[in-house]
This record gives sequence, structure tokens and C-alpha cells, in this order.
Amino acid sequence: MAEQFLPVLVMFALAALVVGVFLMLGKLSAPYNRTPIKLRTFECGNEASGPAWGRFSVKFYLVAILFIVFDIEVVFMYPWAILFRQLGWFGLAEMSVFIAILALGLLYVWRKGALEWQ
Repeated sequence: MAEQFLPVLVMFALAALVVGVFLMLGKLSAPYNRTPIKLRTFECGNEASGPAWGRFSVKFYLVAILFIVFDIEVVFMYPWAILFRQLGWFGLAEMSVFIAILALGLLYVWRKGALEWQ
């Protein structure tokens, strides 16, 4: 049983070795000179303003999660589109049900106000 996992362990060991070599090469070859200018806080080219512990609205995360959910659902449509002619009317009916469920989910989210920014 252990001999089956030997190639996997060798692969992990080689990956760890490559990562270690690259980290050491970067550490040895990078210039190391800290200056007060380099140690200042930097935010997208602007001076830092306000505390670092800013609060974000839950709406931001909700919209992000909804985007990911609907984006992943659209990925399921690509195989259907490739096999559209082979699936025939049954495939069309199944995808129509799938799209109807997605539309109902979008309508529900819209009605709940999850897509509203105030």
C-alpha cells in the first residue's frame, strides 16, 4: 500500500525542494536596504488615510457571493451548448428548467434587496 503513495511523496518532496530553493535564491540575491521611505504605509499610490481596521458593509460580501454563485451556474451551460444538437428536445427542456430555477433565484435575491446599494 505504501509503495502506491511513493510517487506522490516524491512529488511533494520535489515541490518543497523547488520552493525552498526559490525562496533562498530570492533571499540571497535581493538587495536588503530599508529606508524610512520604503517602510511607510502605501495604499495604491496614495498616503494612508484612516485606521487600518475599516469596516465593510455586508452588502459588499453578499453581492460578491451572489456573483460567484451565478457565475458558476453559467459554467454549467457550456457543456450543454457544445452538446446541444445531440441532446435534442430533452436537453432543451432540461436547460429551460435550469434557467428557470436560476431566474427564480435571481428574482428572489432582487426582491429581498440584496442587489440594492444605499
